[in-house]
Amino acid sequence: MNDASGGERIAKVIAHAGLCSRRDAERWIEAGRVAVNGRVLTSPAVTVSRADAITVDDKPLPTAPEVRMWRYHKPAGLVTTHRDPEQRPTVFQRLPAELGRVVSVGRLDLTSEGLLLLTNSGALARRLELPATGWTRRYRVRAYGMVDAKALAALERGVTVDGVRYGPILAQAEPQGERTSGLNTWLAVAIKEGKNRELRRVFEHIGLTVNRLIRIGYGPFQLGNLGPGQVDEIKGKVLREQLGAAGRDMVPRARAAGAARTVKGRG
Repeated sequence: MNDASGGERIAKVIAHAGLCSRRDAERWIEAGRVAVNGRVLTSPAVTVSRADAITVDDKPLPTAPEVRMWRYHKPAGLVTTHRDPEQRPTVFQRLPAELGRVVSVGRLDLTSEGLLLLTNSGALARRLELPATGWTRRYRVRAYGMVDAKALAALERGVTVDGVRYGPILAQAEPQGERTSGLNTWLAVAIKEGKNRELRRVFEHIGLTVNRLIRIGYGPFQLGNLGPGQVDEIKGKVLREQLGAAGRDMVPRARAAGAARTVKGRG
């Protein structure tokens, strides 16, 4: 055990073992529920190595589970959080219990829908959310208002709205055959960053009101024909191939032949 450097923070190790979130692990430590090599901790400011014996409530820390990932079709009306102070229904309340504890790769806001990637590895989720990973998020956006082709094209250079700088946004109106009644138009949109409510704020800035937002792709993974509320595990071999050097080391080869299965979330 090391109180300064080397190894990994104890709360992170507990979270990786799948017991709880890192924040909850810190609370457990402060409550005296965690011990390292027989010494009860009172502060999370401790790093540990693989040689250290960690216990929680006098029970050995379980081995970290194999890394897994799922595609989930998030319906509108769910919050992407584990706890909501407003008591609104959450994504994680609707997932099949058999998934165990998972986290999302990025978020979709309350009224947005479509593809949400889920994983049991917080480290992998954080890595895939980084702009440096370079994964493109693709959406179909229905917006109300007069579409200005020049204004859409200008978004490719990025835009600043209310002091917030947003990166390049590729947006174009879908063919006229996809146009809905009145001034509602479907747009095909691609972004790299995915800041909070980015598309709604940017389109409002150019005179368009988003009234439906569906994510159809996140990096190499697509929504496809996954129905609302359905969850589909990504095969281990496919996951390793698509993660590339950015995360391939996190997925053991033993899962390469793992089978995927689509299940329905809880209504």
